Amino acid sequence: MKRSAYVLAFVAIGVAIAVTAVSKDPQPPERLAQAAPTTAAPAVPAASKSAPDNPGFYAGEAGLNPSERAGREIWYKATAGNARFHTYVFQQRINVLIDWYRVLNAKERNDRFAAWGIINDPGCCVPGSDGCPAKSLDVTYGFDWCPGDEELLAFVGRDGYRDPACDYKEAPVDGADPHHKARDQRQSSCDLAFGTSTGALGYRKFPNPRFDKARWLKVNGSLASWEGYRGRISTDPKSSDSAMNRLADGSIEPPFLIGTACGSCHISFDPLNPPQDAANPKWENIKGALGNQYARISEIMTSGMSGTTLEAQMFAHARPGTSDTSAIPTDQVHNPGTMNAIIHTKVRPTFPGEIVNKWRKVGACTQGDANCWCEPGRDGKCWKRGIATETVHHILKGGEDSIGALEAIQRVYFNIGSCSEQCWTNHLTDLRQLDPQGRYFGQTPFDIGQCRRDCPNFRAIEDRLPNILDFLSSKETDATDLAQAREIALRQSKTKAVYSITDLERDLNKQFGPDAVARGRELFAATCARCHSSIPETAGGAFKNRDFRALGPSGVRADWMGSDQATLASEVGTNRCRALHSNHMSGHIWEEYGSETLRARVPDPNIKEPHDGGRGYYRNISLLSVWAHAPFMHDNGIGPELCGKPANKANDFYRSPYVDANGKTLAADKAPACWAYDPSVDGRFKLYVASMEELLNPGKRVPKLSRFDQDVRIALGPRTWDGSEEKQVLGFSVVLPAGTSVGALASFQHKAFVNDIILAKLKPDELNAKLVKRFGDVEGKKVAAELDAVTGEMAKDPERLVDAIRRFPRLVEVYSSCTANIENQGHPFGEDLPDRDKKALIAFLATL
Repeated sequence: MKRSAYVLAFVAIGVAIAVTAVSKDPQPPERLAQAAPTTAAPAVPAASKSAPDNPGFYAGEAGLNPSERAGREIWYKATAGNARFHTYVFQQRINVLIDWYRVLNAKERNDRFAAWGIINDPGCCVPGSDGCPAKSLDVTYGFDWCPGDEELLAFVGRDGYRDPACDYKEAPVDGADPHHKARDQRQSSCDLAFGTSTGALGYRKFPNPRFDKARWLKVNGSLASWEGYRGRISTDPKSSDSAMNRLADGSIEPPFLIGTACGSCHISFDPLNPPQDAANPKWENIKGALGNQYARISEIMTSGMSGTTLEAQMFAHARPGTSDTSAIPTDQVHNPGTMNAIIHTKVRPTFPGEIVNKWRKVGACTQGDANCWCEPGRDGKCWKRGIATETVHHILKGGEDSIGALEAIQRVYFNIGSCSEQCWTNHLTDLRQLDPQGRYFGQTPFDIGQCRRDCPNFRAIEDRLPNILDFLSSKETDATDLAQAREIALRQSKTKAVYSITDLERDLNKQFGPDAVARGRELFAATCARCHSSIPETAGGAFKNRDFRALGPSGVRADWMGSDQATLASEVGTNRCRALHSNHMSGHIWEEYGSETLRARVPDPNIKEPHDGGRGYYRNISLLSVWAHAPFMHDNGIGPELCGKPANKANDFYRSPYVDANGKTLAADKAPACWAYDPSVDGRFKLYVASMEELLNPGKRVPKLSRFDQDVRIALGPRTWDGSEEKQVLGFSVVLPAGTSVGALASFQHKAFVNDIILAKLKPDELNAKLVKRFGDVEGKKVAAELDAVTGEMAKDPERLVDAIRRFPRLVEVYSSCTANIENQGHPFGEDLPDRDKKALIAFLATL
């Protein structure tokens, strides 16, 4: 009883400090029931007669073999059932709201890239515009009209829709695959779940059979309007409902369920052939896997939240082109990372001798073997789990995905919501659960075998992973040469213009100094190639004699221009929080996707925060096409800040992160201005040069630190309504002021903090012993004394708990998973070079 009382008392503290912990009423049972999956799959409807997509999309298949072509279509379109996650589960389980109309409404198609950084689908159109099959926004419920909608729109509000994936053109099965020796045994392609485009590439829509037209009209006034659905539940400022909108109201079903494909983050403008108008690209301007360096994924995911909510302030400060992929499977380590540019996978380094425990294909199982499973109704389609030595890629910023490229691809689908109800969300931590004995207090490992058994979408993707990998190894992921990009740009006005590598080197020498390119190559070979070459000197000869642009047998560059080796985060010196990411550790959500070799890596002796389990490293990334992929580092932190400058200022998300030497926000007139999005060849090159100058001159960087730009007030405790106003009968309000560090709050381990405070009151001797064991006698007792002091201060004035905690910086450090704050620090390599040599390096790297 005593512990329960203390838990209740300190739930408020945990909620105030937690990343997403905003008090919300529980969903009524009928709302949850609406989101429950059906138990029996409906019969597949008859084939559609509508065209599956715009001819421009299929023109992009030219030169791809059947497997690459099939993988490309999956990459661009397959959601693997995650529309349910983005429509129901995310809101109900994670308590964060997405306003899909705000992001995707047709009226703002021309402002979509500037606001959200997402790329318009060239095959879609605004209803009512010239040549558009849809003549009014009512027909499309306010969205763009896209190929396949003539079929899809007829099924809004009723069952029977046949997904276009059912008619997807399969690649031939691999006859050497033990699962398909006798016959094609792939899971139905219907479970890839394509839907149709929303008007933005990678974002797909599905008709909602539960849509109630009469209800929608009553709430919104017209079929094209979403304003009532998006609007506040109450206009009475005295009611807490005035801070909530109907996006959280499960009694209103939208016309569409929205899902995302892998391409939503990775589809980009082609650096070789960018669009003349970024809001109106053509298919020839699109590449599928280079990474969208402008996408504001975090803002999209919180688009239904008020800017004064904790969720919006915590999630929505990631830079364009980055996303905290552990924001949902949270480990409370603030770590936004870039959407990886997938380039030349064929020559990407692999690592032999890794100890990997995973499921492998077999043709049969021994009866009673708990580590072997055969799919019912199939002939010898079996999987067996065990430990073996393998050659694998190292993927993610620290190489954490380390059991194979196919598994790394599949894990992405879970991280964007596929199979969420069957096998993902039950393994996530609940930031509001403070009882260590309670369910969801911490993460538990995702079970690949259970998910394969219970989720048909898993099997649909898994059976086609080789096709996806083939696409990611195809010519669509070739390096993009600046010389070629400039030649294509010149041919816009002179059709026979020629611009060779010789011309590029001539112009770079003019810009950066005589013989700059040659001098830069010498410097790179002497100082950079040990990390940024995939061919060591033992295999390829001395770096000083190397042609780093040489082609290999496969017809692409022989050198991937990065070793992919893990380097201690303290050696790199950049913000270390991403390297402390813990989701691949034993007992954590992605345990089964990390090799035993990964988890056995030696700890970094220079990192003070916990970093066991193989953490504390960054990969040495590729520098191929580096001219096209600025800003730099894992979080796009080094280089100018980017902004879209949309016409709708409500969707202008730029917040200056610049601070002075004391960490105080710089006034607008003293902070560097943001750079407007410019995907042109010249725009990319100028951004590259500016970012390289910052990279090579750490002393000239203006520090960056993401902070709240508005106060966040959290009312804690029950409230009553007396018919005229709402009153708080118990508890208090906590204000997290503007200026609060996003990273510091996101990395604060509030559960451990709250439980140690409770322990200090109930069992102080046990707490002292625990802290002494961890920190030593002197430091442990100091921490215990400060816990006691801060508890006393909060008891006197709970509304000032944030100030109270700040007065004890030792506690902030002890209970933080990462204490690094400045986001553009580190990577000092090259800072001591003379200016002439720095310019030479910039010139040479532009040729890669």
